[in-house]
Amino acid sequence: MTHAQHKAALDAHVREIVAWHFDPKTGSPFWLDFASKLGWDPRREIRRFEDLHKFPPFEDEWLRGGPVRRWIPQGLAGKPAYVFETGGTTGIPKSRVQLEDFRIDYEMFSDTLPDQYFPRGANWLMLGPSGPRRLRLAVEHLCQHRGGICFCVDLDPRWVVKLIKAGQMEQLELYKAHVIEQAVTILGAGHEIKCMFTTPKLLEGLAEALEDRGTSIREQGITGIFAGGTEFTPQFTRFATEELLGPGVYMTPTYGNTLMGLACSKPVSAADGYKISYFAPQPRAAIEVVSFDDADKVVGYGETGRVRLTTLTKETFVPGFLERDEGEREAPCDLYPWDGISGVRPFRSLAGGTTVGVY
Repeated sequence: MTHAQHKAALDAHVREIVAWHFDPKTGSPFWLDFASKLGWDPRREIRRFEDLHKFPPFEDEWLRGGPVRRWIPQGLAGKPAYVFETGGTTGIPKSRVQLEDFRIDYEMFSDTLPDQYFPRGANWLMLGPSGPRRLRLAVEHLCQHRGGICFCVDLDPRWVVKLIKAGQMEQLELYKAHVIEQAVTILGAGHEIKCMFTTPKLLEGLAEALEDRGTSIREQGITGIFAGGTEFTPQFTRFATEELLGPGVYMTPTYGNTLMGLACSKPVSAADGYKISYFAPQPRAAIEVVSFDDADKVVGYGETGRVRLTTLTKETFVPGFLERDEGEREAPCDLYPWDGISGVRPFRSLAGGTTVGVY
């Protein structure tokens, strides 16, 4: 499909999702109550993606606290639901209720993984945050969807943040070693693990721990690594590709969160300086890079702005959520014919309060 065809498909999807969430028979209590105070009917006025800017800014605080059932569409009532948290290092965390979205998102992502490095039927190691985050269950489903069994470590990132804020760096290093030790033990237990999810800091820690034991990630049988985190930079990607991993191990960076799902990167190579460009999973989610001064103004290609996320699924409708990230707007590419983003990093005005610890 061309860029124009994808845009038409996005607009059609927007109309479908808005019609669902604002229909009294299928919509959620939150959005039906919200619509009653608008003074206009979203089902009539929202005809294309750009029309979503007619909604007032989506407030971060709406996702904090309960009752979370107010977000469940009446058209999906009675189905088993999960609640996943994001943030929460201070105060009440933001929550997203999901039924199948986390499975759908990761099944779509599965289609982008090369079987050569992520073999069907292979077992996985999930080396990342556990607890109330969707990531653990989502990676486990990804593994099961591809026919494997997933092994997981226990990692509480909120405890890590507390250690950092308290200046207890010795305890932080002990906890990091504890997490890495779990991974090393699992890899050495004969479970035939070939794929893994991890983050840049944990990947580096694992590689160093294995080197101290006279082995490597590749020698442990790992051939495919799906990794995520805003700490992915061209410098780290070059370091990981050329030194940590070596030939025969494929790493695919991703950018994602509980609200968006997964934004895949186009293939990263030395030829383009290991630049990482991410593209949201349209039409289920779309990102815009908007002006710091005007959240309704998209910046030009190559220009810097804040990430504005719109989630468009039957389970979740979130128009124009301003993320805690910024980056540069990227032009569509052959693989993903819609706008993308590169250089993702913490939003400058919030960066001082953003803590990335052991993970």
